[in-house]
Amino acid sequence: MSISQRNIADRLKQSAQAWPFQKAVVFATGQDKQGRYAYSSLTFQQLDQESDRLARGLIQLGVQPGTRMALMVRPSLEFIALTFALFKAGAVIILIDPGMGRKNIMRCLAEVEPEGFVAIPLAQLIRKLKHRSFPKAHLNVTVGKPVLTSGIDYQWLLGGEWEPFEMVPRSATDPAAVIFTSGSTGPPKGVAYEHGMFWSQVDLLRDYYQIQPGEVDLPGFPLFALFNSAMGVTTVVPDMDPTKPAQVDPEKIIRQINDQGVTQAFGSPAMWNRIGRYCEQHQIQLPSLKRVLSAGAPVPVHVIQRMRQTFTNSVTDISTPYGATESLPVASICGRDVLEKTSAQTQSGAGTCVGTPFPGVQIKIIQIHNEPIESLENAVELPAGEIGEIIVQGPMATREYFQRPEATQLAKIPDGDRFWHRMGDVGYRDAEGKLWFCGRKAHMLETRQGCMFTICCEAIFNQHPRVYRSALVGVGSKPNQKPVIIAEPEQGDYPENQTARDQFTQELLVLGKANPLTDSIETVLFHRALPVDIRHNVKIFREKLTPWAEKQVK
Repeated sequence: MSISQRNIADRLKQSAQAWPFQKAVVFATGQDKQGRYAYSSLTFQQLDQESDRLARGLIQLGVQPGTRMALMVRPSLEFIALTFALFKAGAVIILIDPGMGRKNIMRCLAEVEPEGFVAIPLAQLIRKLKHRSFPKAHLNVTVGKPVLTSGIDYQWLLGGEWEPFEMVPRSATDPAAVIFTSGSTGPPKGVAYEHGMFWSQVDLLRDYYQIQPGEVDLPGFPLFALFNSAMGVTTVVPDMDPTKPAQVDPEKIIRQINDQGVTQAFGSPAMWNRIGRYCEQHQIQLPSLKRVLSAGAPVPVHVIQRMRQTFTNSVTDISTPYGATESLPVASICGRDVLEKTSAQTQSGAGTCVGTPFPGVQIKIIQIHNEPIESLENAVELPAGEIGEIIVQGPMATREYFQRPEATQLAKIPDGDRFWHRMGDVGYRDAEGKLWFCGRKAHMLETRQGCMFTICCEAIFNQHPRVYRSALVGVGSKPNQKPVIIAEPEQGDYPENQTARDQFTQELLVLGKANPLTDSIETVLFHRALPVDIRHNVKIFREKLTPWAEKQVK
């Protein structure tokens, strides 16, 4: 296949040709009285042929190259088959986190103007009730037991027996999907993905982590099943609600890891926090694992320590790829390096080291700027050790937000025939070239004493053994914000009376006063459960905390 022809679904076809009888997807269909799982599965050949049949059905339905189709199906064999079928038919898939709430979902969908829905019955019912919001949505498929629908369902799409199918050719720059950001710092935005970007992501992740065909992956984020199928890796769909990783049942995940001999697993730090604590409490190890990946926010040291205790192989580690919906992956660091080389600096306020860039990915640190930057020449690059905006350039960086020219202009910096993506994060490169993350640009405080960066300051208070996590917010307006630290104590350690609160507060203020980064903080608040983002359940939702803190301080 020529470089110009890059339909990402061709990677599944390649896997089916190379490993036809290897399992591609494994799905738990239920548990018996002894808690044993029953599994349903598709081989790579079966998945490829099922998605061929579905793609033919989609084209018969009226899907054409570039047709925007909202995919709202729970993680399952059908979800993965439909994803590849839509790619094969040349459609542009719209993916939205169901956890972002009905209001946000409706706004995001209306903004993208889908021409059809491949969705569960409830989503189709809502589409019918809100039909004025989706005037173009005429190509609709119900996945599940149809209720008040036309009868166009999964079985209808499958049609007759499999016959060879020629997928719709797509070039590297043709649109493949619109994936929405989690909206942790503002309204969710649709990120326009091209087929070539998915190809680059697959290659970068496979080569960097040395992922081999025949491995078995349990992805806590459903879309990562796409990468697995493109690498010849078996996907075990985890028995969990992907929108609530912080509430995952550790027993279920551990059972699936052991049942299927999972060699790799991806999840947010919130998911591994639950599983690591459970394994520590019950002295459980996970011998099949070769690597664990965690992303979405900096992974706390205690999560890394607990997960590393579950590994029996000395080369197994937990790695944390750094990136964003708009640009993934950017950099990576392994747990061993965090514990042995960077965690002490993090605790003293140096930020979180997110490692070295992936091959082919360039990173620069520029002077912090809140307006569009017309060209790279207008950006002031900073020397090593100086905190600024993180910008990246590489084949995995997305070009634009869908129908959001102003947001695109703000996030992209032209550089000749290339562009740089502004991550929206602040950080610095050290003398060795490693990247350190200091927080979101939008969360930076401007006080009379100067700028304060959330991740740097919070780490100082997180050292307290009874603090699970903390959040730095600013009360008042810039540049005269008053810094306030909000601590979420470990379970069972919340101060229930004034004496306990005063004592805990004093201990935290002493920690703060001992470091010049935090010695100006005079106010400590306690929160039982800090609000977090809907995708990873780990990014602290400071936009919600600030008004709460303002009320407490008054």
